[in-house]
Formats: sequence, C-alpha cells, structure tokens
Amino acid sequence: MASATSFYEFKPFDKKGEPYPLAELKGKVVLVVNTASKCGFTPQFEGLEKLYKELKPSHPDSFEIIGFPCNQFGGQDPGSNDDIQNFCMVNYGVSFPVLGKTDVNGDKAEPVWEWMKSEKPGLMGLKRIKWNFEKFLINKDGKVIGRWASTTKPESLKAPIEEELKKSELKI
Repeated sequence: MASATSFYEFKPFDKKGEPYPLAELKGKVVLVVNTASKCGFTPQFEGLEKLYKELKPSHPDSFEIIGFPCNQFGGQDPGSNDDIQNFCMVNYGVSFPVLGKTDVNGDKAEPVWEWMKSEKPGLMGLKRIKWNFEKFLINKDGKVIGRWASTTKPESLKAPIEEELKKSELKI
C-alpha cells in the first residue's frame, strides 16, 4: 500500500483473524503500539491502560489506543492470539483493542506498519522498528504526527495526545 495517504486505509487483522478496518477510527486520534507479553517493557501495558482510562472518558469519540502484538524481537510474544489477549486482560486489565499478532519489520510486515515507518522514520532515517513498545501517534486526519522509542513511557505521551485532541476538536 505504498500509495496509501492515510492510516485509515488499512485493514490489519484482529485477534480472531478477521479484518479490522482502521476506517472505523476515522476522525480519531490514535496511539499505535507494537506490544509483547514477555518483554522488559511489558509493564508499559499498565501505563497504556492508565493513559486510556484517563483520556477515553473525556474523549470517547475522538481517542483510541491500539496494540499490535509482535514476536519479532527476542521471541517475546510467543503465545497464540488468545494467550496474548488473556495475558493483557489478567495481568494489566487492558481494555483498549489489542489486535492479532503481526510482523512490524521484514517481508511479512503488516502494511500499516510499513506505511507508518515510511511516514515517520526513526533516528537517522531508519525505516524499521527497533524493539517492542515503539509508539506512533496518528492525528484525526490519519497522518503520523509522532513516533517514540520503546523507552518512552506511555504516561509521558499524555500531553502530546491532549494537544492533538484539542486541535482535532477545534476543527470540528
């Protein structure tokens, strides 16, 4: 989908292997994260859920977080989609959507990840994800407006997300 111009043009797969049309999120500010259940950064699920619970009630129709489980970094998400969903719920009470396990790099990378990486390359222009829990912020128009490394704590993204939510609400 090199010709894509918006995040909302993609249809990755959900936890049941069914297409998850991102078009259903059109007009929302979306935080996208590649996740893993057995990573040193896995406790970030707690921060992501806290962020979700703080922002979603006041912006129910304009904010979403989406997790994309990935097993490409040290084999740190080896379970099935059901195992991953159960882990996220039992250990962190995750209530935001966690889709089906996917690749974010390489020949089998999910097209939406290829698009996000090309829209917002990493340091020195690198177009690859370096590790679990990299984060992308998508504005209401479906454009990538931010990218953060695994080491960036979800709580630190509250201000940029709120700033983008304010912008999107002014344009209504």
